[in-house]
Amino acid sequence: MKLIGIEEHFLTSEVRDAWHAIGLEAADPSVAVHSGIIEDRLLDLAEERLALMDETGLDVQVLSLTTPALHDLGPDSVDMARRINDALAAAVARHPTRFQAFATLPVAMPEEAALELERCVRTLGFKGAMLCGRVGSRSLDDPFLSPILRSAEALGAPILLHPRTPEAAVRAAYYSGFKPEIDAAFASYGLGWHYDAGIQFIRLVLAGTFDRMPRLQVILGHWGELVLFYAERLAAMDRVSGLAHPIGTYLRRNLYVTASGMFLPHYLERAAAVVGHDRLLFSTDFPYQYRPGHDAKRFLQNCGLDEAQKAGFAHANWLRLTTECNMQAGAR
Repeated sequence: MKLIGIEEHFLTSEVRDAWHAIGLEAADPSVAVHSGIIEDRLLDLAEERLALMDETGLDVQVLSLTTPALHDLGPDSVDMARRINDALAAAVARHPTRFQAFATLPVAMPEEAALELERCVRTLGFKGAMLCGRVGSRSLDDPFLSPILRSAEALGAPILLHPRTPEAAVRAAYYSGFKPEIDAAFASYGLGWHYDAGIQFIRLVLAGTFDRMPRLQVILGHWGELVLFYAERLAAMDRVSGLAHPIGTYLRRNLYVTASGMFLPHYLERAAAVVGHDRLLFSTDFPYQYRPGHDAKRFLQNCGLDEAQKAGFAHANWLRLTTECNMQAGAR
């Protein structure tokens, strides 16, 4: 059964150097995570990556620039995004049966980002885009960023909403007081990343984004970034939200959920109960959650789904979600 991982990351030396040039590691401690063997695997888009895919049982990676992407790089990121996307398109062309791509966007310049997303889908054949939550002090529901979301809806291009580290004031209030390395882990991959991404999605819901853009589709990793486990509590806001539909409707209509290497059948069961089996997507969160020994394939085989549901989870749901993107590319 073909296995497509839709949250699989890469990095370029240009982006890494740009982060360090602005001292981003001081403002976002997750930058330091991208070092050693993790950095080596992020930078590789050739044979070693393919070998590791084979080792875990993954047939296709949908590649996305790792967090915090270009969110902090300002106007200079417009040309940088084009270079990254062109290089990524070349990598996909070298291995068309193994790689697909999410667009990297210059999010600080939303109009330019919307145009770049259009170019990536229609000219380069990309399958959507990845965003990393806040842009400066702006959350994703800020009207300033709406050109990106409107472009995504018009193109039928899903948005992978990836975690990023909470801003400094939030880290100081909730994730500090321990050793620096503990504070950094607590605020990022330990917990802070995931709360931040889930909150960004709920902000989009509460802001009426999906009432204005009902065809917009968002993907949350890590089985929904905690959101799905509090669906009942979120529903309590229906009486005050003023939205066109109950919050549960947006979870079932505008949200897809992926595993991100958290291979836990009871999490899968909870996600399916909230969003439906046809909105489950596979991913390994390479290279952060990489485990050898055909780990990905083994989870699929033992996840508790019937054969039709397994096929959806493994590849068919992704292929259906990106059908409109494929049509846009075919029309170029």
